[in-house]
Amino acid sequence: MSIRNLFTLIVAGAGLTLAGCSGGVLDPKGQVGMDEKNLIILCTILMLIVVVPVIFLTLYFAWKYRASRDFEIYTPKWAHSTKIEAVVWSIPILIVVSLSVITWRSTHALDPYAPLEGQGEHLTVEVVSLNWKWLFIYPEQGIATVNELVFPANKPVAFKITSESTMNSFFIPQLGSQIYSMAGMETKLHLIADEPGTYKGISSNYSGAGFTGMKFNAIATPTEDDFEAWVASVKQSQTSLTSGAYEQLAEPSENNPVTYFSKVDDGLFHNIVMKYMKDHGSMDFYNKPENAAMGEHHAMPEMQHSHHQEDAQ
Repeated sequence: MSIRNLFTLIVAGAGLTLAGCSGGVLDPKGQVGMDEKNLIILCTILMLIVVVPVIFLTLYFAWKYRASRDFEIYTPKWAHSTKIEAVVWSIPILIVVSLSVITWRSTHALDPYAPLEGQGEHLTVEVVSLNWKWLFIYPEQGIATVNELVFPANKPVAFKITSESTMNSFFIPQLGSQIYSMAGMETKLHLIADEPGTYKGISSNYSGAGFTGMKFNAIATPTEDDFEAWVASVKQSQTSLTSGAYEQLAEPSENNPVTYFSKVDDGLFHNIVMKYMKDHGSMDFYNKPENAAMGEHHAMPEMQHSHHQEDAQ
């Protein structure tokens, strides 16, 4: 096989391999996704600085010192070279230091809990993972949907995410970060689509028999007017998401069709998060109690009473 034919095969193979990246994390359509793609490429290149020379030198030394080359200098007592030691240690150290700086900066810059700066007001969407479907509640619009997420392009979206039961992972590969949904907890994610389109959303965490059907379309409308028109169409639905309707929806089911709810009970998302903690009273997720902020500790009245009784005895 000629070198030209070998080169053609390599290029064709690389093209076929990269063709599979369409629609994934290497084909981003939002600023967060683009930043993460650049981070992946940069870190890969830095690591290849070590990997590629090692592969090349392994093949080179196997060829250079093959059995048929009996004229090479034989030095069985050679054991140390300061120059070689300096190279093989300094380059990895520099790469590790570079990766550490990049990781530190990118971790803060791509914090999923941090709102996207300079992008304007965020649209709030409350996300609940169910077995095996996704519920999206729009508290500002008073509507909800199942397995369909719609928002305007070029408008940041603030997701508040929880789970009805099993832990899942909310992920729209072309828009950016994935984050877990967990029962009794609220996680956050901020994303934006830089252009209109329909992007595939999935659960990237196995959660049981219907896991493969936990897919949804994330639709970025061209304008905010198009989004408002979609909201108006959802409000034409005759179905409301009451607490009773939610209990029925939460029953395990697979491959669920898109469903619209024209009204949603106030505080439904909060009640879902708190359902496993209802015996502990109400809780403000966004502010610490005053005694916690001051570092104070107050014993519960029952405990104080029992201690007084013991002291009296």
